[in-house]
Amino acid sequence: MIIKTSLNAILFAGALAGACAVPALAEEKSSFKVAWSIYAGWMPWGYMSDSGIMDKWAKKYGIDVQIIQVNDYIESINQYAADAVDGVSATNMDTLSIPAGGGLDTTALIVGDFSNGNDAILVKGDGDLASLKGKPVNLVELSVSHYLLARALDSVGLTERDLTVINTSDADMVAAFSTPDVEAVVTWNPLVSTIMETPGVSKIYDSSKIPGEIIDLMVVNTETLADNPAFGKALTGAWYETMALMSSDTPEGVAARTAMAQASGTDLAGYEAQLDATAMFYDPAKAVAFTESPELKTTMGYVATFLFDHGILGEGAPNADYIGVAYPDGSTTGDPNNVKFRYDTTYMGMAAEGKL
Repeated sequence: MIIKTSLNAILFAGALAGACAVPALAEEKSSFKVAWSIYAGWMPWGYMSDSGIMDKWAKKYGIDVQIIQVNDYIESINQYAADAVDGVSATNMDTLSIPAGGGLDTTALIVGDFSNGNDAILVKGDGDLASLKGKPVNLVELSVSHYLLARALDSVGLTERDLTVINTSDADMVAAFSTPDVEAVVTWNPLVSTIMETPGVSKIYDSSKIPGEIIDLMVVNTETLADNPAFGKALTGAWYETMALMSSDTPEGVAARTAMAQASGTDLAGYEAQLDATAMFYDPAKAVAFTESPELKTTMGYVATFLFDHGILGEGAPNADYIGVAYPDGSTTGDPNNVKFRYDTTYMGMAAEGKL
């Protein structure tokens, strides 16, 4: 996952979201903006902008949609929290902690994929999770890497108190791993692939062990979506046209993946390797089924507990149930009187039924 997260960034973003916790009254409008950042599962947003697919769908519904690339992931969420954009590509964890945790009612419009090996724990030499006890572990603190480590340790009866977490920038991770003091790292692709080229490196755990927990979304302002269904239809229609194209083996599909690879700084083989570790929901019906599964509620419980334990679930959160999360069946996890994060399959369902 190409996610640049730090404690200060999250605390700042949470405060910013809190300042925008009561958004301006939503209204019908004709112009919208969504932000995205570089990651294998989010490259389609840039492609649909460059290729004209987004413009085609926006025109169909009589609106204008600008897709804006933001180089820093947390900054893209800050812009969403500040109401500078109407939607943003984000993980489930960061949606719960920043906009929802700050009081901004947010809807997961499109459930695009989940990490299925893109995030990993790597060690020098041989080892297993139990061998991490007493060791320093370098990672981007409070990112999905941190969450992956917590879930991994829990599986073998360890906690973070059994080792030392060292906050390390993603930009410094590869260089840090080459130094004698660094014994283990938790990071994401393409950094995982780069570090794995080092002789004697072992991958002892990856996100395929917790499938469906690190989820990549397009989230939008709930009130904006409610007042502007054309916005939801245009975004969703453009997304699934792009999914159909990029998942095909036609020359057009190869060309689309090649363009996405180049935009992400790699070649076609490198990008396809990242896609292999990303469970993309190319079929909207599969995205709907995933979103409506009971396992999602369990996952969000894990995420809420992690965020609360690390003090980033929301200012003054008294417990892990502070933020309510609503699901397509009408149920909630967390506080049903404080729902700020909603999974909605309405528009993905329309795509699955050919009604867009």
